[in-house]
Amino acid sequence: MSSGTSIILDDIAATKPLAPAPTPTAHGGEAYFNRELSWLAFNERVLAEACNSKYPLLERLRFLSISGSNLDEFMMIRVAGLVGQAQRGIDKPAIDGRTPKQQLSAIRDKLEELSERQQDIWRDLRERLADTEIYIFDEERIKPEAHEWLKDFFLTEILPVITPQALDPAHPFPFVHNEGIGLLFTLARKTDGERIIEMILIPSALSRFVRVPDDVSGEGEAIYISVASLIQRYAEKLFPGFTIEGDGLFRVLRDSDIEIEEEAEDLVRTFRSAIQRRRRGQVIQLELEEDFDANAEAILLDKLGVHEAAVIKTDGMIGIDGLAEIVDEDRPDLKFDAYSPRYPERIREHDGDAFSAIREKDIVIHHPYESFEVVVDFIRQAAADPDVVAIKQTLYRAGSQSAVINALIEAAEAGISVTAVVELKARFDEEQNLKWATKLERAGVQVIYGFTDWKTHSKVAMVVRREDDGFRTYCHFGTGNYHPVTAKIYTDLSFFTADPKLGRDAAKMMNFVTGYVEPHQLELISIAPLDLREEIGRRIDTEIANAKEGKPAAIWMKCNQITDQGIIDRLYAASDAGVRVELLVRGICCLRPGVPGLSENIRVKSIIGRFLEHSRIYAFANGRSMPSPEAALFISSADLMGRNLDRRVEALIPILNRTVHDQILQQVLLANMLDTEQSWWLHDDGSYSRVETTGKPFNCHRYFMTNPSLSGRGGALEAGGVPRLSLRRGRAG
Repeated sequence: MSSGTSIILDDIAATKPLAPAPTPTAHGGEAYFNRELSWLAFNERVLAEACNSKYPLLERLRFLSISGSNLDEFMMIRVAGLVGQAQRGIDKPAIDGRTPKQQLSAIRDKLEELSERQQDIWRDLRERLADTEIYIFDEERIKPEAHEWLKDFFLTEILPVITPQALDPAHPFPFVHNEGIGLLFTLARKTDGERIIEMILIPSALSRFVRVPDDVSGEGEAIYISVASLIQRYAEKLFPGFTIEGDGLFRVLRDSDIEIEEEAEDLVRTFRSAIQRRRRGQVIQLELEEDFDANAEAILLDKLGVHEAAVIKTDGMIGIDGLAEIVDEDRPDLKFDAYSPRYPERIREHDGDAFSAIREKDIVIHHPYESFEVVVDFIRQAAADPDVVAIKQTLYRAGSQSAVINALIEAAEAGISVTAVVELKARFDEEQNLKWATKLERAGVQVIYGFTDWKTHSKVAMVVRREDDGFRTYCHFGTGNYHPVTAKIYTDLSFFTADPKLGRDAAKMMNFVTGYVEPHQLELISIAPLDLREEIGRRIDTEIANAKEGKPAAIWMKCNQITDQGIIDRLYAASDAGVRVELLVRGICCLRPGVPGLSENIRVKSIIGRFLEHSRIYAFANGRSMPSPEAALFISSADLMGRNLDRRVEALIPILNRTVHDQILQQVLLANMLDTEQSWWLHDDGSYSRVETTGKPFNCHRYFMTNPSLSGRGGALEAGGVPRLSLRRGRAG
């Protein structure tokens, strides 16, 4: 641990904590759900969207692919962590009382169910796609001319980049990288019958599928053949003089978590080394075809050091995530209608001058319904403005093609003082962030890597501008990343303000990250791990006190995960006091709702739909009936998890502007609560069921796509108006 971090930790420990919430007594079961099993339940809901008959076929295939990608990451991170604990004899129980070994046993049972379900859905979608003339793994559709094309493709595009490797005592066993896919062939020499086993690892540079050209496959038909099946089809070209007696496909997943030594002196060098180690992590899962050769399987298990419990056999597709390539097929009729995000009229009314629009009044942008280009233009305009003297920004995930990064480089090259906090600990983006850091430094940007122990997860950008009445700070606070791709599919909020108090707080927060200078006398913002947890706790306690005094008391929260026991216990205490608690939790939820005597006043809903719900919004009635203009409203980068509250730098931003307050509380949050078409209720046994309605169904994503935001509407708001939502439209949740 760095010395600067140690001092800060000591200071935090010296602050007076909130009074602990009462420990709940379980009624009719344990008080908490297991985190890992709750996550698997989330992925079941994602998988259910692949069966949604209201969705176009390629969108259903996309959800199936996402479920595969999600499971892979779950295995590489969460299961790998539990395996490591079990191997080291660590038996510390999770929030629900299960030890690592008990969790692994329960996870294994659930994974088998999920894997079988994925394959059943895959077979169904494959047949349905064939009815639309998209053929996948369909050998019967291949005409003689297509066979010739595929053979030539194999000889010219695949054969030169693959390398057969014999598996025998004379040859070292080849290394199979994380997410590596390979084939094992059992061969017999034609001259003497000697049997050998050969391995071919499929290079990650190759696509998973080959699409037969239209002029070869036939008009209107799309035929996809996997690269693995092509290698199997033309294997005799690889092994002349041998008879192929059998073959089998396999895939390896490894432990991919990165652990950094507390005393690491050079973070960049340490992370480069850690990324290399990740590729060689312990094997966590081995996927095999159902009819995999028994002798070949024994060799794999031995050489990879895999226990049989980590083996999954399937008679379907290995690597479901690879179906994402098929989703790119140019068939608009099989996808959601194209959607172009709006550019806020407020900024257009100021001739595109973001600073002028923000100076007039705070504005919130609702992505992806409103364009992420507003955020990019904010930085671009700053880079081209001779009155801008400094730009400071945090970067957690920026993507491989980032206009924001390029704008920061332009600003630095223009002579503006630019500081970028690049978080190296952004899982699976570490390598990309290292590349961005190098590029930024070469352009003259001051790059800071933040704390060794804490991730800088907050999304903050500051622009300091010289104006007639002195320096003015313009701020952007986001619930999502500065990532142009995810901004098109994640629902997030971008809050722009020139409020001097928020500007001063943002500057202190930046100094905290760059110089380990703990902020004092913050005016509006709360920061994790310093006081964000305490602020949320205080707000919950206020609702409890109001309920006991007979005042209106309610809590509305929207986040991605809620796992922190301290927060959960406080919400249980709120329920016990009579506070109505409505939680919108997309993913993991360890809180058990609806249990008499424990949480009967708490409801939990999850929304899974066209867009990924990602914004974090926290609202408290504050003595008034919800929703009300007097409600205490916050947006944040933080979920209600121990890691966000105690081990990350996060920001909790109060929303004080009336128009922005109305938009977030009575438009964004309320629409999510009223949604019926994409919503699931969480029950007290941990199961989920789709929300049912006897009235007119309501889809919050469709509503946002067709109705402009309040704060972004500008002068047109008074002219045209925006349909307002009401709890009377249907049951909120």
